Amino acid sequence: MGSGVGENVRQERERLGWSQARLAREVCRVAGVRGEPVGRQEISRWETGKRTPRDWLPFLAAALRVSPEALTRRQGTRTGPQPAEPPSPALADYLPEGDPLAPLRAREGRRVGMGQVTDLRQRVHGLRLADDVLAGGDLIRPALRELRSAVRLYRESAHAGAVGRELLSQIGELAQIVGWIASDAGRHAEAERIYQLGLSAARQAEDHTLAGNLAGSLAYQFSNTGRAGDGLALARAALNGAGPDAPPKARALFLDRVAWAHTKAGGRAHAQHAMRALGEAAEALAEDSGGTESPAWLYWVDAGELQIMEARVHTELRRPLRAVPLLRDVLGRYDATHTRELALYLSWLAVAYADANEPEAAAATAARVMSLSADVASERTAARVRVVLARLAEYAEVPEVRAVLDSAV
Repeated sequence: MGSGVGENVRQERERLGWSQARLAREVCRVAGVRGEPVGRQEISRWETGKRTPRDWLPFLAAALRVSPEALTRRQGTRTGPQPAEPPSPALADYLPEGDPLAPLRAREGRRVGMGQVTDLRQRVHGLRLADDVLAGGDLIRPALRELRSAVRLYRESAHAGAVGRELLSQIGELAQIVGWIASDAGRHAEAERIYQLGLSAARQAEDHTLAGNLAGSLAYQFSNTGRAGDGLALARAALNGAGPDAPPKARALFLDRVAWAHTKAGGRAHAQHAMRALGEAAEALAEDSGGTESPAWLYWVDAGELQIMEARVHTELRRPLRAVPLLRDVLGRYDATHTRELALYLSWLAVAYADANEPEAAAATAARVMSLSADVASERTAARVRVVLARLAEYAEVPEVRAVLDSAV
């Protein structure tokens, strides 16, 4: 898409006499989506060229009652070849406005050394381990306190160049896990701001792998909250930004997120891209060896996690014969102390059973999901319970299913 897309959108909107908010509502209506994943600010970004509509282009054109070609046509021309694939956005497009990590030059501040960096690193890792067993609703307050404290330490202290870079890396890592926690608690707008803060820190620290993890985490949230186009664009940008020299585990993780983004985007072509990305993720992980150095935050990325993502993709694509064996294999050896993840993965198994026309097995699995989720303060698990119950409703006449549905009332 050329640089004239934004100007074309603005001209067509003004021709109709619409505000940016009105156009946003019309785009969502044409796309048949709920929750207004496209808002006035997104229209503004498209019109100013800060973002590219990409997957939203057909819906944008339909809302404006013009052809997609009319929007991609360069200013001053009526015809002409168009690039087959628009360029991916740069990670810089997702940085927060201003510079929230600028040191407060007016303050002398106490000098900070590697001792304080080590202490912060230990607290970040401790929070990451806590997230393995506790839900977002339980962790969000202490997590936000840690992040505020880390940013204040960086901004209000004096430190040498190497110490400053290490502090920025730890702030980036902390922002990734705090953003994840906020997203799990259902605080998506706050999570987005936190991820952007972390992305700024990682880029200033020149830690491209960490920047890819932050961007990929935000892409994952976009994909799961009705912003499939943004999720796919950002997942690709995260992979491209990390580059081919990223550690194998990191490339496997980023490719998994690309696969999920394609899956949530829907359609046969996206399904094929998703399967290709899964294959590339497995190849990347196979390159990992004992002598390969990876960041500590990648400790959880292994063959089992890739298997879980593959099963989830197959479930979303309504391929239960592939999904069920994978899920049963992984869940059979999954750590029962990770209650939230166990409930989440079982929810996909319940849906896969339903898709396989096994309502009794789906009901039994759903009952376990609900039991595990009952005391977990996670919006993710709550959302998955709603998905499972909606899928089971198609088998409401089956006694086992009816019992589960009645217990949820």
